[in-house]
Amino acid sequence: MKEKVDLVSYGLESKIKAEGPLAQRMRPLTLDQFIGQEQILSEGKPLRTLITRDKLASLIFYGPPGTGKTSLAKIIADATQAEFVQLNAIAAGVKDARHVIERARENWSLNGKRTILFIDEIHRFNKAQQDVLLSAVEEGTIIFIGATTENPFFYLTGPLLSRTRLFVFEALDKKDIMELLQAAMKDSERGLGKLDLEIEREAFEFLAEKANGDARAALNALETAVSVADGNESGIKVTVEDAAEAMQKRLLSYDRQGDNHYDMASALIKSIRGSDPDAALYWMARMLKGGEDPTFIARRLVISASEDIGNADPQALNIAINAAQSVQMIGMPEGRIPLAQAAVYLAVAPKSNASYQAINKAMQIVEDEENRPVPKHLKDSSYKGAKRLGHGEGYRYPHDYPGHFVEQNYLPDSIKGIKFYEPTEQGREKQIRAIMESRKKNK
Repeated sequence: MKEKVDLVSYGLESKIKAEGPLAQRMRPLTLDQFIGQEQILSEGKPLRTLITRDKLASLIFYGPPGTGKTSLAKIIADATQAEFVQLNAIAAGVKDARHVIERARENWSLNGKRTILFIDEIHRFNKAQQDVLLSAVEEGTIIFIGATTENPFFYLTGPLLSRTRLFVFEALDKKDIMELLQAAMKDSERGLGKLDLEIEREAFEFLAEKANGDARAALNALETAVSVADGNESGIKVTVEDAAEAMQKRLLSYDRQGDNHYDMASALIKSIRGSDPDAALYWMARMLKGGEDPTFIARRLVISASEDIGNADPQALNIAINAAQSVQMIGMPEGRIPLAQAAVYLAVAPKSNASYQAINKAMQIVEDEENRPVPKHLKDSSYKGAKRLGHGEGYRYPHDYPGHFVEQNYLPDSIKGIKFYEPTEQGREKQIRAIMESRKKNK
């Protein structure tokens, strides 16, 4: 039975190499064939040194799809003297991981051979599943390599992260994608080199641009473009129109549950904070096109209206809240219009984070210091017996004084005079500052 399984596996592997998707066939086989990720794999970098010297520690590969995480794991598998076992977190569970660990213990203790356990999409393992790996990783029974497209600090447990080294993979740039495509065109064994093939420069650039840094998407689109291109006795010519048909539309790199969700929300808010309405609209459009919940965007605008604008333009909060309510009332796609109106208003509004800084300072004082009693003149004096306790004694009612203002202490005596709110010179806050300063002068 074992021989039959081996024969089937060998036959399947041969079929994939000969007839599988181009992206699968063109996986790099060595570090020298690997394109991109120079920041972690160029000569002298720690990861390359660990691989070439076969001195691997447990690793986490984190980055977008199509950036080479699984390919690098397979290169390591071929380069190492250790046994290499691959699991996919979608299908594997605790039982599978424990079985690998038990085999690894036997291999190491009896044969002196280490085991590398590669788990793709490790972010899909829950805490209990991740905990199964801990002791084996810590004692060195297995060398663990996990690949994930999701932020490991959100999805992986602290104990597992502390036992591994994290390497960040970046989306490939246009130059790298074009190099990959050209390699696929020339390779007669694994690529398209046996075909009498010509591809327009514009088509190459289109595929490289529209792939958004995803090598797998670019190679598969190239293969599709070749399939749909017109051919004759003089060969196949791939035009930019063929490339556009193969790609169909720009790949939208967005995941509502992953890094893009937080990174693009951050880009949107930072664009508003930086008073750039065009950038704010761009990131909002990216989020909406990617399927983001418009109410999430609306909530972020409401927060920005207070955090970044505040009393420099109090109307900003009203605009943001009205946009949020409008989205709930009319839904999408029309909801994009009040969202855009609010984003533009917030971006061009004068900025102040004085209120945000003030509440943070107050919260810190409350956290750092002991609980202080409410001064007697500020205590509630409306209930029976309150006056006998001295509650409200000495309180001065501001409306009884000129300008509806009278100087008195509203803080606990131990922090009397402390200032939390410092209005800026921006927008409406300039007037607020002037009012506050005039009250100081009239004490």
